[in-house]
Amino acid sequence: MIRAIVVDDEKLVRKGFISMIEWERYGIVIAGEAADAKSALALLAAVPVDLMFTDITMPGQSGFELIKQARLQYPRLQAVVLTCHHEFDYVQEALRLGAIDYIVKTLFELDNTDEVMNRIVERFRWELESRKGEEAKEEGSPSADAAVVFVPESEEADGKELYRLPMIQRGPRPMQAGRYWFVPLPEPLHRTEWQQEADKLQGWSAAFVTGLTGRTAAEIERALADGMDAALFYADGGLHAMRTIRYEALTEMETKSGAAPFRIGDRLTWMLSSREFRSLAQRIESERPSPATLTSEAEMLLREWQGLLLAPGEADELAAQMRSLRSWADWQPWLRRFADCAQRRMVELSLSKEVMQCLIGAVQLMRAEAGSRINQHEVAARVGMSRSYFSQCFARFAGESFGEVLRGMRIERAKKLLLETEEPIYAVASLAGFDDDKYFSRLFRDRVGMLPTDFRTSGGKTV
Repeated sequence: MIRAIVVDDEKLVRKGFISMIEWERYGIVIAGEAADAKSALALLAAVPVDLMFTDITMPGQSGFELIKQARLQYPRLQAVVLTCHHEFDYVQEALRLGAIDYIVKTLFELDNTDEVMNRIVERFRWELESRKGEEAKEEGSPSADAAVVFVPESEEADGKELYRLPMIQRGPRPMQAGRYWFVPLPEPLHRTEWQQEADKLQGWSAAFVTGLTGRTAAEIERALADGMDAALFYADGGLHAMRTIRYEALTEMETKSGAAPFRIGDRLTWMLSSREFRSLAQRIESERPSPATLTSEAEMLLREWQGLLLAPGEADELAAQMRSLRSWADWQPWLRRFADCAQRRMVELSLSKEVMQCLIGAVQLMRAEAGSRINQHEVAARVGMSRSYFSQCFARFAGESFGEVLRGMRIERAKKLLLETEEPIYAVASLAGFDDDKYFSRLFRDRVGMLPTDFRTSGGKTV
């Protein structure tokens, strides 16, 4: 039997509550009653108690304070709050302090007694099972093989929403791991029921994580915090389906997070070839770069190729679409649209695929070596084109001559050096690829609107 006490400063309310319930029907026996927190604590010290029903507002210590103190002294004690308040803040505070449920006294009547008491008893027994997991956690290993993980869909997602779910109210309390909340499942999974519960949430989705047997609680929390973002990103069905993720997938993400940086923009053959595009997609699925890495690479693509492969309107549209990408399934069409823009540009310029690839390679080479003494003849030779044909095609591709584009790249390199180093102006000019620092200063003023020294002093703020 569950041994219970009732704590309420109003004697009639306390007696009425005790008398209106057939306690034995629910496997409960009333072991005593108290009118305030002090006498309740004395009662707890005198008799063994499993469950405490307590009012919130009482003279002296409140019910919240009683729960907090009682659970410190008697960790196995469970509590149910008796309240006249139906506001969610009261409920949340009670649950936060360890209460397993609450009863609104003004709404508690004979016709709903069964529903309320069965819920409380069920929750009490859930807590017993959950406690096995908590005790195992203290020993280093949770008892459940699986957990439901709640995933916030935005920074505005409110954790209060989780406590509205009946399965949370009667089951183990959720625990936090980074931005995620998870609930160990000591019983077998009921996927359909959990899916129905998760569908009720505003701003949250849910996933199952399995394979937790033998894992310490610290390991699980760290794996969720470090690996869940990428695991969800690449999971089948994207972010909005009820996914199942193995624990090993989370730790794989942790391992790969320390690998060499992933690059999309180093070799851009995927823009012009369907076979190369499939190869890129397979490489991404295999190496699984983080969502942040993909976003960073995509932003660099937009920044570096606007005006060359992308018209201004296309770049703006792709940038706007990128903000709504939440999974790898979303990213693949976005990369395809980028490639389509590059191919359309190739057709507009009446260039062959081979020439287009040479011109893209030339721009990458110029960016990488703008600080050296490279020239048009050398770049043309290195990409495999004659100087005259390269000059003609490059001007069509870039909209200006090779020399103008290279000078622009060198000015951008100089800006970076001015802001990030303390090198004197003549050294900045040399490092940026200019032989004459006076010519550099004049060109810089013409292009930027101020001298290099003024640019550095202003922190890069131009008029």
